[in-house]
Amino acid sequence: MTIQTPVAGVRAAVRRVPAYPFIPTNEPIKLDQNENPYDFPAELKAEALSRMAAREWNRYPDLHADELRRRIGAFEGWPEDGVVVTPGSNVLIKLLTELAGIGQTVLTVSPTFSVYTLEAQLLGARLVEVPLQGDFSLPVEALKAELGRHEPGVLYITQPHAPTGVVDAEAAVRELTEAAGDWVVVLDEAYHQYSGTDYRDLVRAGEGRLSLRTFSKAWGLAGLRLGYALTSPALATQLQKLVPAFNVNTLTQAALEVALEQPAYVQARVQEAVQERSRVLSALAAHPTCQALPSQANFFLLRTPDAAAAYAHLRARGIVTRRQDSFPGLSGCLRVAIGTPAENDALIAAVTELR
Repeated sequence: MTIQTPVAGVRAAVRRVPAYPFIPTNEPIKLDQNENPYDFPAELKAEALSRMAAREWNRYPDLHADELRRRIGAFEGWPEDGVVVTPGSNVLIKLLTELAGIGQTVLTVSPTFSVYTLEAQLLGARLVEVPLQGDFSLPVEALKAELGRHEPGVLYITQPHAPTGVVDAEAAVRELTEAAGDWVVVLDEAYHQYSGTDYRDLVRAGEGRLSLRTFSKAWGLAGLRLGYALTSPALATQLQKLVPAFNVNTLTQAALEVALEQPAYVQARVQEAVQERSRVLSALAAHPTCQALPSQANFFLLRTPDAAAAYAHLRARGIVTRRQDSFPGLSGCLRVAIGTPAENDALIAAVTELR
């Protein structure tokens, strides 16, 4: 292995931070990235490809994906000047850190979605992480204390939470959001279809609030990379300044237009995933050594006596999951996505073999 020496001009904060913690694997049953196990419906894919072929590929797309913003706004019941789109919601997280974190504070919980902390560290923001409570619920009072201790920055509230799948009481989310004052409050709702939660009304109640949503999960379009923010026109105007021009390509825009015109498939797939989640958790409830933890997302945590051994056991049976045992409070845990019924049957059988 080649040992690389640091490039002198690279900022120290970048040199200190490890790369995004993901190593691709090639297994028949892929339950490691919380993806929708089903591809975009074939008839909709055919229509999207037809529209892609009809467009001029030699021309730049809309400056800020303006037509797509209008369509997302219509779908969400949101003014288009309060919609911001980027290639994936992880890009929005980076931009939100640039917007309100650099020279200020990024406040989140621990454990949490790793991109929040990764971007804060890369961009040199002050990162404050507050441990979740023992039941993985929001530590409301501790977070409120940190809000009062620091100058305003960006606060992340994830519903359902990643990586635990927990949904907090609406009163707790509202209390924390209202306590945030001048902070930029990000309600990350990447998995909201699976939990039935919806915080658009809470976002509407304040200019500095934002809902983060994605086409990667319930919509089954992770390969197209499209995330979006719903916020006030005032905050959207500032955030849009950080979005590179022409950042959503013509082909992605064509496919997303088709999806937004015919979204009924999403609800059918969400309903199946919720039913399968219940079935898998019930099937594993009596396991003598492993604990399938409750979840309101399209994934759950499986607490095992030995995460490394459990991960290897499942891979040997063609199932790849995501180890979470390096995070605080998640000793022995794997994160497991809900797959197709057949994939879930294979998972149940393989976990049943664990001792």
